[in-house]
Amino acid sequence: MTRTIGRTAGLLLAVLGLQLGFVLSYVGAFHAPAPDRVSVEVVAPAAVAQQLDALPGAPLAATAADEAGARADLAADRTSGVLLVDPAGTRDTLLVAGAGGGSLSSAAESVVTQAEAARGRTVSVQDVVPVQSGDARGLSGFYLVTGWIVGGYLLAALLGLTGAKRPGLRTIVGRLGVALGFSVLGGLGGALVAGPVLGALTGHVVGLWALGTALTFAAAAVTVALSALLGVVGIGVTILLFVVLGNPSAGGAYQAGVLPPFWSGLGGWLPNGAGVDALRRIVYFDATGLGSPLLVIAAWIAGGVVVALAGTWLRTRRTTHGRHEAPTHPRESALSGA
Repeated sequence: MTRTIGRTAGLLLAVLGLQLGFVLSYVGAFHAPAPDRVSVEVVAPAAVAQQLDALPGAPLAATAADEAGARADLAADRTSGVLLVDPAGTRDTLLVAGAGGGSLSSAAESVVTQAEAARGRTVSVQDVVPVQSGDARGLSGFYLVTGWIVGGYLLAALLGLTGAKRPGLRTIVGRLGVALGFSVLGGLGGALVAGPVLGALTGHVVGLWALGTALTFAAAAVTVALSALLGVVGIGVTILLFVVLGNPSAGGAYQAGVLPPFWSGLGGWLPNGAGVDALRRIVYFDATGLGSPLLVIAAWIAGGVVVALAGTWLRTRRTTHGRHEAPTHPRESALSGA
């Protein structure tokens, strides 16, 4: 009875902790977005870039550049804006890439417009890499990535809850195999729904299929590992990683340049943020710079698989070794205790 009450209390405290963590993470990330060193390249004398870079609060990281190089950087998502200063007039042009994140382009537009007004100049804004017509506010990719990750950890959690509490190595291999097959189907399904079915992210079915497969399997492999080692607690840790921490830092509604330091620094290291970054690069930036986010996703896959297999092997080995060492005869037991 006492043990049951203790388990129930522990479960309630764990769920309460996840609930409050969810509130803290989401509200903390989104309650006061502000630009912090948003990258802008300035096609003008270096003094103009220096003035923008030295704005109070450091909202911009402004550097002088030539126009061709700056445009190439914007098209490759290496900068959030390009300011073209007209030396013969007072009306300048700010080029942005809305597909790289609406909050970043909006932040660059707001800060640059105010700074230019203080210098007696005006700014016109051109979005040279806009989102697709069906990708309202550029959020379709974020929700697609979230769906893939949710599917992966839900499948693995159900396998863990409905299967053996102390699964052996063969069981873990089987779970990983099921998760891989599920990931291939889920990756394809998500790519088809977002592309041909809804027309939100068109023209990249194969690339999104591959990305969706990797993300789903990453979430599943990590969940298989944690649930095998920690049981129900492991599923809670998975929710902490992918929901409480991963979603608000992923760069959906607000990108790293306008998030508080903790979330902006965390996002790129989790499958959520790496997945959103990779998806945007596939759909809008000709896969430029795709290697880094894919490496993060691959690391999570490898980590999940290795921990699941190695952890289960070690636990099974210890259990088997303990059984072999345990005395089976009453007299032997008595002698060993003497």
